Amino acid sequence: MPTPSPQPVLFLSHGGGPLPLLGDPGHREMVDFLDGLRPALGRPRAILVASAHWEAPRPTLTGNPNPPLFYDYYGFPEASYQIRYPAPGDPALAARIADLLQSRGFDAAIDPDRGFDHGLFVPMKLLFPGADIPCVQLSLLSSLDPAAHLALGEALAPLREEGVLVIGSGFSFHNMKAFFSPASAGPDAANGAFEDWLADSLGNPALSATERRQRLLDWHRAPGARHCHPREEHLLPLHVCLGAAGGAPGRHFAMAILRKRASAFLW
Repeated sequence: MPTPSPQPVLFLSHGGGPLPLLGDPGHREMVDFLDGLRPALGRPRAILVASAHWEAPRPTLTGNPNPPLFYDYYGFPEASYQIRYPAPGDPALAARIADLLQSRGFDAAIDPDRGFDHGLFVPMKLLFPGADIPCVQLSLLSSLDPAAHLALGEALAPLREEGVLVIGSGFSFHNMKAFFSPASAGPDAANGAFEDWLADSLGNPALSATERRQRLLDWHRAPGARHCHPREEHLLPLHVCLGAAGGAPGRHFAMAILRKRASAFLW
């Protein structure tokens, strides 16, 4: 019997709140991308999502067997609070992941009550609309230390051989003022420069795994870095993904979201 291939690792830009599920035209390219990506992901045994919308002092996992949704946004139409994504949780998988993290020196925890935030349920509703694959969500670290998030990903790497799809749900551009400034409809040179740097750093086959890792450790030195990420919580799921992928070149997907350039990467 042939050995199953490792599950892929995916970093995606999840868009603005619930807007991708509400037919917003500024998210059309993102929605089309996720629709087209679905066949490449197959049917994993389970899904682990590191979400930009959950930070904790130590890595924390959802342990609820029937997670509710956590509508962690405000000011949107009433329909956005009626979204449903009844995917089951997987307490056994959460315990397995906690063991992996603890074996690498992380003081991992499991939250038996927390539900899924929109960093999980928005893209998962587009990628796996049947909501029939168990999901576990992983917090970021409130330290926002890039090295720690790369190490988190490295600890998760064995899951790929166990049928678990690892997803980092963030956004390669996350400057809220720039999204809605009067100049937002025009070209954004800093956004473009950072996206070009990301595409090269993650996808250039001439870079070694060590060089790729160092670039992400020093991400704040990249052109346009702090314009694109005044605070880096939406970038750090990418560090988790690179750690889980083992430093290999990723396949880059470019798109426009809310008139800004944005990226996804698949390993």
